[in-house]
Amino acid sequence: MAQKRKKASRTTNSSIRGRKRRLTTTEIEHFKQILLEKRREILKNVYEIEDEALKKSRLDASGDLSSMPIHMADLGTDNYEQEFVLGLMDSERKLLHEIDDALQRIENKTYGVCEGTGQPIPKARLEAQPWARHCVEYTRMLEQGLVE
Repeated sequence: MAQKRKKASRTTNSSIRGRKRRLTTTEIEHFKQILLEKRREILKNVYEIEDEALKKSRLDASGDLSSMPIHMADLGTDNYEQEFVLGLMDSERKLLHEIDDALQRIENKTYGVCEGTGQPIPKARLEAQPWARHCVEYTRMLEQGLVE
């Protein structure tokens, strides 16, 4: 009877360790490809946004009065759109920075390890957010201000 409990305990412990294990080389390569693809997608989006913003600026600079807003509401809308685009580009650049950091962690062989606890980040979290630098528990503690 005691042997059965020990065996069950070992099985439970090994299954827990299985969830909290480090990533294999194949898994790391999988996440690297996801990160590189997301990086390409973001760069393409940023270039398209910049190109569109520049195209609009060129129309304004050319003195084409037919496209100049006349009403104050039109000016407000244009300002809102410009600020929205700038905010979007800023968030895209921040995400690009996070992706670059994750790719650097792959090179440093620290990818998939929580920077706060040193524990492996669950694969499900990395699938959802491959640039994650913290496990969910540590992120929650950061958000609550329990750690710096």
